[in-house]
Amino acid sequence: MKKKLLIIEDEISVAKQLKWGLGKEYDVTIASNVAEARKYLASGLFPVATLDLGLPPFPDTPKEGFALLKEVPSLAPHTKIIVITGNAEEENAVRAIGLGAADFCAKPLDLEILRIILSRTFRIQELEEANRRLQQEACQSGTLCGMIGVSSVMSRVFEVIQLAARSDYPVLITGETGTGKEMAAKAIHRLSGRAEKPMVTINCGAIPENLLENELFGHEKGAFTGAASRQIGKFELANGGTIFLDEIGELPLSLQVKILRFLQESTIERLGGTKTIALDVRIIAATNIDLEEAVKQRVFREDLLYRLNVVNIDLPVLRERGEDILLKESKS
Repeated sequence: MKKKLLIIEDEISVAKQLKWGLGKEYDVTIASNVAEARKYLASGLFPVATLDLGLPPFPDTPKEGFALLKEVPSLAPHTKIIVITGNAEEENAVRAIGLGAADFCAKPLDLEILRIILSRTFRIQELEEANRRLQQEACQSGTLCGMIGVSSVMSRVFEVIQLAARSDYPVLITGETGTGKEMAAKAIHRLSGRAEKPMVTINCGAIPENLLENELFGHEKGAFTGAASRQIGKFELANGGTIFLDEIGELPLSLQVKILRFLQESTIERLGGTKTIALDVRIIAATNIDLEEAVKQRVFREDLLYRLNVVNIDLPVLRERGEDILLKESKS
């Protein structure tokens, strides 16, 4: 089935042009005034709507468009609005975004640009809808992306995971071995806007120090004896997605500096390379050791801990969650 798109536009010629131009991809409905728009929005049938700010009875001003935009959170809280503005109305576009619009497109309309904006906006709406379903699932069944828990402490963990998924901040997951740190990292990635991109995992404690830098950052041909060709590292493989650094507390100090540099600059260099490579990678790290104690012992950098610990998720052990032990047994 085609995705439903509401176009709020009072100019008949423009409305027809949009319906004709987008009709193959979307099930288009036209609202030519505020009353019609309110009715369609309140139906909850439209994931995305375009809104021309100039609507009757004041089509030459954005008054009615802004008034309707302010009503959207109560009329259709999950509908994404793309505002249509004139080329010279940058101030209106900025104001519309401030009022909650997802994006804007300038007149005269370029259908190809509008298609790109629509595709991106529908995707964002779909991800948010999936996230809402998962949150509801977690509330109803005591599970979240495979994690199980109905105790108050696990409910709080689920909440923090869902909040963390909405941002790109680094996350530090702490807890004893077996508490599900990798599952929590996967849940954050799955619920995030990076879900369709890779999540790459590397165990910092399982790879010898002399090989770990190559695993993380790759190398150029001839970088060392036996380097017969270029190799892409884990960070580049994760570009656009997430890298999960398990057992971050085992990372050698020499490599801690390079992780810190990436967190500050979002760039890496391959071994033997001279080119700086910019990447878009979110870091989630995990450890079962006390990193604050490791800082005191000078085996972990304090500035790296500060950069990683923007969002902290501390996973409790099962033996401290009696109600979750019973739940796990009932589901096994």
